[in-house]
Amino acid sequence: MKIIVIGHGMVGHKFLESLGSAAASGLEVTVLCEEPRAAYDRVHLSEFFAGKSADQLSLVPAGFFEGGNMLLKLNAKAIAVDREAKTVTVGSGEVLAYDKLVFATGSTPFVPPLAGKDRKDCFVYRTIEDLEAMLECGKRSKTGVVIGGGLLGLECAKALRDMQLQTHVVEFAPRLMAVQVDDGGARVLRAKIEDLGVTVHTQKNTLEIIDGEDGTHRMNFADGSHLDTDMIVFSAGIRPRDDLARLCGLAIGPRGGIAIDNSCLTSDPDVYAIGECALWNGQLFGLVAPGYDMARVAARHLQGEAAAFTGADMSTKLKLMGVDVASIGDPHAASPGSRSYQFTDERKQVYKKIVVSDCGKFLLGGVMVGDASEYGTLLQMMLNKIELPESPEFLILPQSDGKARPGLGVDALPDTAQICSCNDVSKGDLCAAVCGGATTIGALKSCTKAGSTCGGCVALVTQVMKAEMKKQGMAVNNHVCEHFPYSRQEIYHLVKVGNITSFEDLLAQHGTGRGCDVCKPVAANVLASTWNDFVLKPEHASLQDSNDYFLGNIQKDGTYSVVPRMPGGEVTADGLIAVGMVAKKYGLYTKITGGQRVDLFGARVEQLPFIWEELIEAGFESGHAYGKSLRTVKSCVGSTWCRYGVADSVGFAIELENRYKGLRTPHKIKFGVSGCTRECAEAQGKDVGLIATEKGWNLYVCGNGGMKPRHAELIASDLDQETVVRYIDRFLMFYVRTADRLQRTSVWRDNLEGGLDYLKSVIIDDKLHLAAELEADMQHVVDTYACEWKNAVNDPATRQRFRHFVNSDQADQNVVFMPERGQIRPATIEERKRVIPLIVKTA
Repeated sequence: MKIIVIGHGMVGHKFLESLGSAAASGLEVTVLCEEPRAAYDRVHLSEFFAGKSADQLSLVPAGFFEGGNMLLKLNAKAIAVDREAKTVTVGSGEVLAYDKLVFATGSTPFVPPLAGKDRKDCFVYRTIEDLEAMLECGKRSKTGVVIGGGLLGLECAKALRDMQLQTHVVEFAPRLMAVQVDDGGARVLRAKIEDLGVTVHTQKNTLEIIDGEDGTHRMNFADGSHLDTDMIVFSAGIRPRDDLARLCGLAIGPRGGIAIDNSCLTSDPDVYAIGECALWNGQLFGLVAPGYDMARVAARHLQGEAAAFTGADMSTKLKLMGVDVASIGDPHAASPGSRSYQFTDERKQVYKKIVVSDCGKFLLGGVMVGDASEYGTLLQMMLNKIELPESPEFLILPQSDGKARPGLGVDALPDTAQICSCNDVSKGDLCAAVCGGATTIGALKSCTKAGSTCGGCVALVTQVMKAEMKKQGMAVNNHVCEHFPYSRQEIYHLVKVGNITSFEDLLAQHGTGRGCDVCKPVAANVLASTWNDFVLKPEHASLQDSNDYFLGNIQKDGTYSVVPRMPGGEVTADGLIAVGMVAKKYGLYTKITGGQRVDLFGARVEQLPFIWEELIEAGFESGHAYGKSLRTVKSCVGSTWCRYGVADSVGFAIELENRYKGLRTPHKIKFGVSGCTRECAEAQGKDVGLIATEKGWNLYVCGNGGMKPRHAELIASDLDQETVVRYIDRFLMFYVRTADRLQRTSVWRDNLEGGLDYLKSVIIDDKLHLAAELEADMQHVVDTYACEWKNAVNDPATRQRFRHFVNSDQADQNVVFMPERGQIRPATIEERKRVIPLIVKTA
């Protein structure tokens, strides 16, 4: 069977993947691609401006078309289809015969019919060639305008900002993202985008584009105003590319689009249409996920399998210019009888809304701007018609009262719940695979493809796998690695109970083999947490990763950073002068960190002991910026200076940092101490956070920033300082005992059976009768603290390690810096190629 596919975009390529082995099915597939390159990821097209190459955006793995039965023709535009003769004519004049034809022609950007739209330096935002032309224009421009404030328009605005242009967004509608976001969400979205330096103009109807005075172009608007700019990009929506289908007589919708049925067949039983060019049940789909569904359905139907496209959920979650935006189901509450709950925090610029059915039992839709952390739970509730909790508003309200947010366990999901949308894998598919022997993530990816495309569902896939394994009576393996049949928590208890003080003893008594790069750092961390020994003692040094081994973070050029501790962010003038003198003497780059201290970059390994000695002489200690340990305790100025402060946040922060410095934990931890509820120290985003009130201290736990920010939760209120310290002692040591390797407090808390209520019962109510033991363990750490830098410089054997060459004191000549803004930075690869030969020649 001969198949011709017109178009090789994301959906066209998904169709090819869905055909499986064309050779095995006896298919001969010819793909006509009018672009000069094969399919690439248009969803992440804006990353091209951030340095991602066309090859990195490609969706076609090496060798995909080398089997002989799939032929890709580039720069091959289809110009005619003869349905009677079953042929397609290409622009070159070549005529190709087909048995089955697939239209995957996608869409074309809509350019409003206004005078001046075809002027030089006016672009559309669709292909890599478009982006290359925009980059060239951007180099000679100061200002850029995007016409269109939808999804693509805001993506394009990010691209212009990445080119360092003064960026404007012009939108005809009264709000941004009018289709996905309601008025409340649009207000917050606009505020966040304008804070990023983009000027937003709504309710602007562009009449014409003429020569400008302060730029290449002038845009004249219907309200009499105008805007001058150097570059204009049209991103005002898309239109289905159905012109070829019209010419060959296929049925077309009243407003465009190739009409298809549930099998993705057009009005011709030998012709399919998929993706943005296809019109199903009077609806066009502008997202890639529905296009992927169509591609799978068409491929299966073509090969004689039962398959049907029955529409698609248009819910979506994006990050636009760094702003989380999510839309679920019916965001505008258009369903009859629907009701909505809304939450707005204008200070933090967060907006959330859920739409529920008239009976209040089911979720119909939602909008989230600024924080979309609940998207996964809400989407599954809507798609699977899972009954809402008694008070659904708590699904989106902040949990300031310490109550656990209503959650959705994997057991509540039906077997039909789609877990991986990229590859259409349901919970039932995963459970069946587990029962068939796929009991690792790797095995599940291999047999179901779940999590193998974008990877966003891997966490949920893992939960489903483990839940099904437990249900089937299988042992759920939480082993650290093949050398230890134990979890990190179990290794901690073996070390503690067995009084084990070295990795060799741990391996001899409870492990096999020689150990590896996974279990060695775990053991080192546990030994340090338990006994608080110097991490570079001979029996511990070989276990450490690079950062701990050299007591500093290794940087991209092979140099190290030096971060002296400044408890609570407080430092004297003499201390600042000393840090400055060290930086000046050793030619280091200096920067104030987010944790209120000074970071020194560019230290070569042989310089580290000398730098540390001078900082120690000035009264500083190691800041443990390299370790899985307490990093910083951030504080505001508190009642000492601030007119709003009700408690001495600096003094308490210093006390806490000096108490917990050096504590080794499963992951890095950070504190915040705010002297009043204005929260200038951002305590609610930390692993441990304290906020002063008139009645005492409110204690928050298990928050974090990073890749997945999470608000901390209130665990106790109105505490005196002594009680606060006691609770923190218990909390940290319980975390040290029970968390998995490299598990942040937020993830640890989410995995605790019983959640925050259980944590309260352990920490405050002493449910496990461990309080005294946990406090005693912490006191041991406090009493045995020693500065690691000081130990390293004072011990000749340890100090000997800090050399680039084992047999020479010579410095590494490959370390090259370049001047920038009065400081240094690592040389780029091209700069190193120019500079290093000169250094070697001089030497």
